Amino acid sequence: MTKAAILEKPGEPMVIGDIDIADPAPHEILIDTKACGLCHSDLHFIDGKYPHQLPLIPGHEAAGVVRAVGSEVTMVKPGDHVVSCLSAFCGQCEFCVTGRMALCLGQGTRRAKDAAPRLSKDGAPVHQLLNLSAFAEQMLIHEHACVAIDKDMPFDRAAVLGCAVTTGAGTIFNAVKLTPGETVAVIGCGGVGLAAINAAKIAGAGMIIAADPLPEKRALAETLGATHTVDALAEDAATQIVKLSGGGVHYGIEAVGRQASADLAVASLRRGGTAVILGMMPLDCKVGLGALDLLGGKKLIGAIMGMNHFPVDLPRLVDFYLRGLLDLDTLIAERIGLEDINAGFDKLREGYSARSIVMFD
Repeated sequence: MTKAAILEKPGEPMVIGDIDIADPAPHEILIDTKACGLCHSDLHFIDGKYPHQLPLIPGHEAAGVVRAVGSEVTMVKPGDHVVSCLSAFCGQCEFCVTGRMALCLGQGTRRAKDAAPRLSKDGAPVHQLLNLSAFAEQMLIHEHACVAIDKDMPFDRAAVLGCAVTTGAGTIFNAVKLTPGETVAVIGCGGVGLAAINAAKIAGAGMIIAADPLPEKRALAETLGATHTVDALAEDAATQIVKLSGGGVHYGIEAVGRQASADLAVASLRRGGTAVILGMMPLDCKVGLGALDLLGGKKLIGAIMGMNHFPVDLPRLVDFYLRGLLDLDTLIAERIGLEDINAGFDKLREGYSARSIVMFD
């Protein structure tokens, strides 16, 4: 039996209860979960904004220790400290072999529909969110959904690497390949936005403008490297960003998942600039460029999970933290137990603090 937070009905609190977890099949690993972050992506499913089969165990930003491995596993071994990543890769599709593994659909990393489920309760399947389901004392996942890390890395800091930092920093390092001196506006200073700001500082951005409606979040952004801040809800927010940056930024990064934030990212661009959408937008949302934007060479892209190469990126991010380059301590607002997870998501809905981390020890 493994204790987990189970979503039985969207919009209602998760239920803490016991589930059964299967033995690892070929290429699967069993992990003792040590820490898991509360992410807005989870909230989209918990609140029912994105559909999913139920019952469901959310959670995808996690770190832990490998307890056991199935046959044919070569990536990790029992005792390894690992960080999970939702963008499990197959290693064989067009996206994987052309270096865009974040776009892989993960064929072969899930159990067949007619196979016994990885997770169950009273004999009935319990569904995995994003092939991880980390709000549980143990995870059973494919070996291509995690990577081993340095054992000196604290688990709570390691957990935030699994989504927020991989997405935010990956956008700077992988999706846009920021050149030192280029300018950045980050719209939304939650975990992903703050990670993008910190990475932009590491990459040598000439100016980093953080836009958020909350003074508390703007203060965090300054701690992590923002050179200027703007109230994202100000009527002239775009005008302020364009003026500060001398004609607009090279990259406008949307890290919230709101129409207005995406529009602000586009409006903040200079000629030839690129707007990058990271947030999970409402399913009926559309973001676009006008005719004059196109004539000005502006671009609009999505960058799922920062277009990461997580088997390579994650150990490097760990090294950045251990060498004092990457600030993960500022990202963590509180550490809570699994029994407090619903209250933690209530705080996330309010939007005033950075990451809450569920600790399992």
